[in-house]
Amino acid sequence: MSEEERKDIGDLGEFGLINHLTNDIKLTQPSSMVGIGDDAAIIKNGDLMTVVSTDMMVEGIHFSLVYSPLKHLGYKAIVTNLSDIYAMNAVPHQVTVSLAISNRFSIAALEELYEGIKRACELYKVDLIGGDTTSSNKGLIISVTAIGSAKQEDLVFRSGAKPGDIMCVSGDLGAAYLGLQILERERQLYESHPGVQPDLDQQKYLIGRQLKPEARGDVIKNFQKFNLKPTAMIDISDGLSSEVFHICHSSGVGAFVEEGKVPIHPEAEQMALKFQLDPITCALSGGEDYELLFTVDESELEKIRFMPDVFIIGDIVDKKDGITLHTTGGNIHPLKAQGWEHLKGK
Repeated sequence: MSEEERKDIGDLGEFGLINHLTNDIKLTQPSSMVGIGDDAAIIKNGDLMTVVSTDMMVEGIHFSLVYSPLKHLGYKAIVTNLSDIYAMNAVPHQVTVSLAISNRFSIAALEELYEGIKRACELYKVDLIGGDTTSSNKGLIISVTAIGSAKQEDLVFRSGAKPGDIMCVSGDLGAAYLGLQILERERQLYESHPGVQPDLDQQKYLIGRQLKPEARGDVIKNFQKFNLKPTAMIDISDGLSSEVFHICHSSGVGAFVEEGKVPIHPEAEQMALKFQLDPITCALSGGEDYELLFTVDESELEKIRFMPDVFIIGDIVDKKDGITLHTTGGNIHPLKAQGWEHLKGK
């Protein structure tokens, strides 16, 4: 193959590569209800649907051990996978954990990692039921599979949004990205001046959102409490704008997001300005918030207004109207999906 014919996987991006490799895969088992293309796969299992999601974290790509405590890393590895189960309006029950480890890790280090894993399992009431361990030539790789269940009629997919639906998000956005910027700044400072100790006490919220996120199982419980079922849902791992595009693409619709209604924590706003960043850009493109983006029928407006920690950020519109951002200044711009791209390492 000539150099001109060779395509770099980074040119396709994570989701483009997945589509390229799997677009001709057909489900042949009667129990395989939903395969590749949503937050989790769905397997028919008697009266319940089994929901399965797998994710990997690779040292140097998804985390740095310069500033990620192993206990926090183990906790985060579990929580981020549980978030995918919640995004299907399902409840997680079990996880498996597989590790690839280089010889620079001691038993004590792995015990610390598992402290975080076990703590997350305890808090979210899921069982660690298996996994695998192998060697790595360099660094640490963590692969977690989360398994949950839901009644078929309760499941929510990315593909159910329709024009007129209200678009909502749980929690605030952008804080995890800004926590990462703080940690990266301190890492660079430490590498330049090894004797300097970081002072992070004033940024506990932002750093906590990056190093120790939480999955929004409480929102799923509130859906049941308020007798509310979203029409579409996804968790926010790659940035709000990217997730809006995923829902719109899967549902065949457009959307508009109101800039002034996107929730941003005051500390995140202040830190963005300190870094000379636009706060709304951090909220739209930062990623790793692990909040839930979902749509509901407009008839459910009153329920949403009373639901805690949920914010209405826009509406679903016809596909022909595009995917747009309505700024606080009254302008309308095409929304750009500029979330974190795994295969390009940025």
